[in-house]
Amino acid sequence: MTTAPIEQEDDEILVRHSEVADDHQPMEVEIQREGANGLDNQPVDDHVTTKFGWRIENFSRLNTKYYSDVFVCGGHKWRILLFPRKGNNVDLLSMYLDVADAPSLPYGWSRYAQFSLAIVNQIEHKISVRKDSQHQFNARESDWGFTSFMPLGELYDPSRGYLVNDTVVIEAEVTVQMMFDYWSYDSKEEAGYVGLKNQGATCYMNSLLQTLFHIPYFRKAVYRMPTTENDLPSTSISLALQSLFYKLQHSDGSVATKELTKSFGWDTYDSFMQHDVQEFNRVLCEKLEDKMKGTVVEGTIQNLFEGHHMSYIECINVDYKSTRKESFFDIQLDVKGCRDVYASFDKYVEVEILEGDNKYEAEEYGLQDVKRGVLFIDFPPVLELQLMRFEYDFMRETMVKINDRYEFPLELDLDRDNGKYLSPDADRSVRNLYTLHSVLVHSGGVHSGHYYTFIRPTVSEQWFKFDDERVTKEDIKRVLEEQYGGEEELPQANPGFNNAPFRFTKYSNAYMLFYIRESEKEKIICDVNERDIAEHLRERLKRVQEDKEHKKKEKAEAHLYTIIKVARDEDLVQQIGKDIYFDLVDHDKVKSFRIEKGMPFIVFKEEVEKESGISVQFQRFWLWAKRQNQTHRPNRPLLRHEELQSVYQLREVSNKVQNAELKLFLEVELGPDLQPVPPPDKTKDDILLFFKLYDPEKEELRYVGRLFVKGTDKPPEILAKLNQMAGYAPDEEIEIYEEVKFEPYLICELIDRKITFRESQLGDGDIICFQKAVSTENADKFRYPDVPSFLDYVLNRQVVHFRSLTRPEEDEFFLELLKLHTYDDVVERVALHIDLDDPAKIRLTPHNCYSQQPIPQPIKYRCPDHLTDMLIRYNQTSDILYYEVLDIPLPELEGLKTLKVAFHHATKDDVTIHTVRLPKQSTVGDVLNDLKLKVELSHPDAELRMLEVFYHKIFKIFPSNLKIEHINYQYWTLRAEEIPEEEKNRGPQDQLIHVYHFTKELAQKQMRVQNFGDPFFLLIHEGETLAEIKAKVQKKLLVPDEEFSKWKFAFLSLGSLEYLEDSDIVSNRFQRRDVYGVWEQYLGLEHADTAPKRPHVSNQSARQPWAALQVVSHYSKVHKQR
Repeated sequence: MTTAPIEQEDDEILVRHSEVADDHQPMEVEIQREGANGLDNQPVDDHVTTKFGWRIENFSRLNTKYYSDVFVCGGHKWRILLFPRKGNNVDLLSMYLDVADAPSLPYGWSRYAQFSLAIVNQIEHKISVRKDSQHQFNARESDWGFTSFMPLGELYDPSRGYLVNDTVVIEAEVTVQMMFDYWSYDSKEEAGYVGLKNQGATCYMNSLLQTLFHIPYFRKAVYRMPTTENDLPSTSISLALQSLFYKLQHSDGSVATKELTKSFGWDTYDSFMQHDVQEFNRVLCEKLEDKMKGTVVEGTIQNLFEGHHMSYIECINVDYKSTRKESFFDIQLDVKGCRDVYASFDKYVEVEILEGDNKYEAEEYGLQDVKRGVLFIDFPPVLELQLMRFEYDFMRETMVKINDRYEFPLELDLDRDNGKYLSPDADRSVRNLYTLHSVLVHSGGVHSGHYYTFIRPTVSEQWFKFDDERVTKEDIKRVLEEQYGGEEELPQANPGFNNAPFRFTKYSNAYMLFYIRESEKEKIICDVNERDIAEHLRERLKRVQEDKEHKKKEKAEAHLYTIIKVARDEDLVQQIGKDIYFDLVDHDKVKSFRIEKGMPFIVFKEEVEKESGISVQFQRFWLWAKRQNQTHRPNRPLLRHEELQSVYQLREVSNKVQNAELKLFLEVELGPDLQPVPPPDKTKDDILLFFKLYDPEKEELRYVGRLFVKGTDKPPEILAKLNQMAGYAPDEEIEIYEEVKFEPYLICELIDRKITFRESQLGDGDIICFQKAVSTENADKFRYPDVPSFLDYVLNRQVVHFRSLTRPEEDEFFLELLKLHTYDDVVERVALHIDLDDPAKIRLTPHNCYSQQPIPQPIKYRCPDHLTDMLIRYNQTSDILYYEVLDIPLPELEGLKTLKVAFHHATKDDVTIHTVRLPKQSTVGDVLNDLKLKVELSHPDAELRMLEVFYHKIFKIFPSNLKIEHINYQYWTLRAEEIPEEEKNRGPQDQLIHVYHFTKELAQKQMRVQNFGDPFFLLIHEGETLAEIKAKVQKKLLVPDEEFSKWKFAFLSLGSLEYLEDSDIVSNRFQRRDVYGVWEQYLGLEHADTAPKRPHVSNQSARQPWAALQVVSHYSKVHKQR
């Protein structure tokens, strides 16, 4: 299977570039336009598409920004804006779509457009560079596009085909919505259905979910999957999908998919990575199939989507036939070379003849000419067809999209031509007549794109387009003809000038088709009502919907109300030392009132009385203020005349910024009997202070109350009250500090007892922290003996979860560290925890918050200054570090280069892996000399060489004088071997050729070469025949005669394959030198790969590439294992 490449929508979009001088310089170039460009000629439709071509001659002379001629789409004027050199100070071509008449448009204008821009490859049109986007254009953002459309080096490379005869051809396709405004359009009202919100690049998922939702039989099965009231949508795929389907069925607006993606275990990064929709379909259905096991809906996925086909091999000359039955959930149909679905099915069941060199080993009959093919045993009720629009181009070594025209019918008859697609075992009584239900479209190219889907929910004549949040009614032409793909020719603007017409490739085309069997249509397109949804699920989803409606109503009425948040002493007691340590309260966790703006504050106090039981006359409210040092403190009490004002007026008084909330502190004074009493009069000399008590023995901070003090008083005058608040003896010696600020750093100062509170610059709302005095002798008994040291610890503490680099998925232990800990502090704590004597042998690796894996590069010795630097990567802060224990100290290791080298013995079937550590300035020769001391040589004077091996091919022989610091083996295997004596004595006409093992495999109906095993060099002489060389190979690999007789020998060059005969002179094939690399010409040994399959090993760490890439499978070793 070849899947669509991972893509990103709106790839590298630049919103505006107003910083560039707007020197409009229209190009004097030949321009081909769409004929109906006048305003009066625009068709009246819900959306209009215009295609525009721009041919720019003498392109290399351009050195500033340029505009194309103006073209019209949807009654609006557009043009292309191009930066042909140094686009925005980088060596990239930048290109944008621009609103041509933006300066003259009325205030508040906006228009929505989908568009694509392309640099045409004039040699091979299908590899043109094309990117798609969509945007709501307005006065602030009148241009939109791509700041890095393509590298200038690639554009100016004459061999690439983008610049031919110093001419560049640009294509643009713009689609403008005509009948509705993008922002105000109501899908439910206009189309009767709602869309799904795009999380970033989830259009592929949205398209598939809409398709599955509109298969009612499937939806009903999802509703019947067992879930409980205790399940959470974010952790249960079943409940998340039930919730999503319910909302699609009952909501009036577009539905979010975040709960569903969270249930997949995705984070935000995953939501911005586009995946192939067909692969996502398989994974989702597999998960649902697993969840349905053992329930009343077990087997639903198979019953709906599973079919079976039969692969067969039948001998032509003897009575032998082999068949194998296999299931499928979708059928992958070739697009390339096929005009329609029927042609693809014809190709799918096409009989292949294996004869000559391709004869088949038919058990006791030996090699035989055979017929090979596939026939279908049965088709499923819902038939999913994946159109193979993406394939890998081996010549260009890149993915390409096949945009060829490809037709598909409304009715699909798979019984045609007397059931030629069916196997002899197929049940011919089942009518395989299908009707088209949905068309899933991919719009774009390999590098960027967008998915949407056309669906007939009731399989009636009316089609709907589901494009993320928007659902629109569509006609049959837009569903069929416009999704076939292919090319479209624009009419010539100036026919008399004999201009070549512009041909545009249609980049929007069908990618998946869903058909429903006609005879089972009523069963599949069934009614789904409330009774099909479990009662607990209905109630739960209704509550969610009601909460949503309530919040929506609150939001709509928000301008009529003010939120008042009231903090009390009880909140401070509950939060300080538990939820918070700095300031006084978290306002999000206090009592909140939603009050009409016009309500007099005095009436609000009555609401507080009802809520708290505190009479109005005992209430005094303080306004909070945010100070310049970013702290938040009660600032002053409300005055009596202010309490007569409305709550809205008070909010305006308390907020310098527009904030919908009014934050208050409720002061309630208690008498000796602990009952509320009227608040005392406050004079200008009275200061309201709040007090926190610190216990160094328990390392505990808590709120103990507040006091009014006189500004002219000194601290000793309140010490007795503080001791009483703390429960200490009246004469207990205490220390008092002021908590000044904590961001970006802590200030907590000892208060001078000899001066007054006013002289200490204390005011209303200030915080005093106090503790028992700790003598110098006793200070060592406590980790944090005083308030400042404890608050500094609280501010900087950081819990770090440590994982072993060999087990990166699970926490091994955690340590409470400080953000300002140095590198040495951290490794010493880790070494202490794991009982390691030398902390220098600890090496740490940061965590990637996006991939949830270790970052490939470890932390260098003493490189980061503090722990915080170790935890931040890609602007994300983590609390995870990975550790490993080295066999030598890290500073010593960093002065060395470590190489993993596989040594292949010259005469024995033996491969050993050796770790070589040498100073970075050492050479390959030094590595080989080190290896000689570690390996067994065939003779004492043997010379070694080191090779670079990748994907079972030899890419390089390293020069012995190459410094090893230049060897990057992250993706390669390093191999050392003895140089055979005959190679040392090679003659001038002798050649050293590459020899690789290979097998052929059928992939997407195409035969491809797959290399395996260990490649090697072979010395051949001029005039040497294949028969002589085969003898050398057999001797080298120790292959038994019976097995070796089945091997085939071929010459392969750049993907082409030529089988050789025993009489062929092999050296004649290796005369060419104009190939990219000698590894692309080799002698191929075709035989079965009998090596045991190794499990895939993920290359999690760039420091251990051998874990994934060390493949040691000599044929001789494989043979002995058999």
